[in-house]
This record gives sequence, C-alpha cells and structure tokens, in this order.
Amino acid sequence: MNRLLGKVAIITGAASGMGAVEAKLIAQEGAQVFLTDINEEKLKAVSQEIITLGGSAAYMVHDVSDEKQWGSVINEVIRLYGKINILVNNAAIIGDIESPLEERSVKEFNKVLNINLTSQFIGMKSVIPFMKKVKGGSIINISSIGGIVGSAGGTGYTASKGGSRLLSKGAAVELAPFNIRVNSVHPGFVDTSMSKNMPNYEAFKKMAVEGTPLRRGGKEEEIAYGVIFLASDESSFVTGTELIIDGGNTAF
Repeated sequence: MNRLLGKVAIITGAASGMGAVEAKLIAQEGAQVFLTDINEEKLKAVSQEIITLGGSAAYMVHDVSDEKQWGSVINEVIRLYGKINILVNNAAIIGDIESPLEERSVKEFNKVLNINLTSQFIGMKSVIPFMKKVKGGSIINISSIGGIVGSAGGTGYTASKGGSRLLSKGAAVELAPFNIRVNSVHPGFVDTSMSKNMPNYEAFKKMAVEGTPLRRGGKEEEIAYGVIFLASDESSFVTGTELIIDGGNTAF
C-alpha cells in the first residue's frame, strides 16, 4: 500500500477490463486517479467503487483519438488535483481480424491506429508540460505481445502495438533529461471483455493457452501489478524498456 501516495494518475480505457483493474489498484496504492473512456455508465461505476473503498477518483467521457478532448481532460485534472505524475495509455480496440488482409479497408486500419497508437502520442504530448513542471513523471503505454511478434489477422492491431513499443522508446530517450520515464507493457493473452468479443473466441483462447508455457491466460491484476511497478519510484531507473507479461509466450 501507499506505493503511489501523493501522485496523480490518468488512466484511459478505464471503464472495464485491464484499465478498470489498473485504476482500482493504482488508487489502492494511494494515487488520485482520473479515469477516461467512452462508456460513461461503466466509468461512473468504477469511479464510485474506488471512492467507496476509500480512494480518490474522478472521470470524464473521452475519445482518446481526439486531441481537443485530451485538452479538456488535462484541464479538468489540473483543476481538480493541480498536477500530473502518471499517465497510463490503456485504451485500445482490436479491429477487423476476420477479413483477409487484401479485403481490409484503409478506413478500418486507420481507425485502429488512431485509437491504439495516435492516442498514445496525443496523451504523451498533452501531459509532458505538466510533468516537466513537477520535474518528472511516468508514462506507461499498454502495448501487447502483438507488438513484438506477428500473428495471422489483425495487421492494424499488431502495427499499432509495434508502433506503441517504439514510440515509447523514442519518447523515453527524448524525455530522460526531464526525469520523465516512458515504458511499454506487453500483455499476452488475458481473458478480458475485449478478448471475449473476438470472433471464434473459444478457439482463440484454446490456441493462446496452448501456446503459453504456463498453460493459462493472464489475469488483469497481473498486468496491473506491472503497471504499478512502472508508475512507482521503485522503477526510477527503468525507462525505454518493454515489460512483457505473457506467461512465457514469446520466450520461444
């Protein structure tokens, strides 16, 4: 407890799945959390749960691909808390993983890139001035093992997650003089609501588990614990790296 005491964190995609769990555990560690997502009903429920358990939380409906909306989020966080220490860029979509590559539209491809990758760029550029004011911060971009190894289907998704990995590395080098650390997190298969919405989900789950040396999927909490480490001062010498949490999936 209290590993993040006194810090202010923004978590995108926080209405459900890994984002919601990250928000709850970050709040449990003492941070004041600001949640964003497009689902207001679920955002409100997660925020209320955090408050009921004694934490500090606020939220805003937010399209992460919209730079103007990022401005509104930042203004509200500063109004409420006066500073920003942590950004967790968690929001993402899978996109079309059923159609053959040659049949996927440019519109669909760009939509995935905008939500999964461009949003991380906008989020980073939005918080950097405020992290410079407090002489440091931690930015955590949630990527995927799909950003490290290829897979059939979902080229937009893997492209966006690979981009997230190198976006993080480039930003880490550029922002190191300001004590702003940037890292990416790469989950393997996790049984989230987004995963369950995939076509042929049960077949995909079976394949993913069989391809994981630990022979199971990950838990949302297991990803969140990695995020907390990167958000905390315990990782003060960690920047520009990718934290792979995948049960050994990419080890062979």
